[in-house]
Amino acid sequence: TTMRILTCYMPASHGTARIAGFDVFEQSMEVRRRVGYLPESPPLYDEMTVRSYLDFVARIKGVSGRHVVNRIDAVASKCGLTEVLPRVIGHLSRGYKQRVGLAQALINDPPVLILDEPTIGLDPAQIVEIREVIKGLAGEHTVIFSTHILPEVTATCSSVVIINYGEIVRYGPLSELAAGDTARQR
Repeated sequence: TTMRILTCYMPASHGTARIAGFDVFEQSMEVRRRVGYLPESPPLYDEMTVRSYLDFVARIKGVSGRHVVNRIDAVASKCGLTEVLPRVIGHLSRGYKQRVGLAQALINDPPVLILDEPTIGLDPAQIVEIREVIKGLAGEHTVIFSTHILPEVTATCSSVVIINYGEIVRYGPLSELAAGDTARQR
């Protein structure tokens, strides 16, 4: 629910939320311009090639015409998709489809990425590959990553926010939360 509220797909029943300084309710179009979203099940068109799909998404997200090819090449490289750009999405493995979903979230180079259970349904090798891609995004983007799997957190994250029923109950660097001593509580 929190991920859907932060990405402007669902209104909150109460409270406020901001992304990149913009209110998700009052300034939802500004939020959408600054967020790349990978839902649990990526929105893919199986009959399109990876390249044509990323071109389509880039244009929808407002990437200017002269930058589309460069952005496709950049996200394909970052997500390990260069070799499959000409392939039809429906013929790809689940792991590659997840990478295509991540590439569509990155195509407009948003400052904030919201990834909802990005490794769900992947085999162990694909999980390791996606984790490495996600870790490689740190420093270039703020990555909000949701998971219920503790090893995902320890393998991928440096800071953690624990939310229970829409309320932040703990947050801080992973090392502090693991130590259990100086982590902030609400």
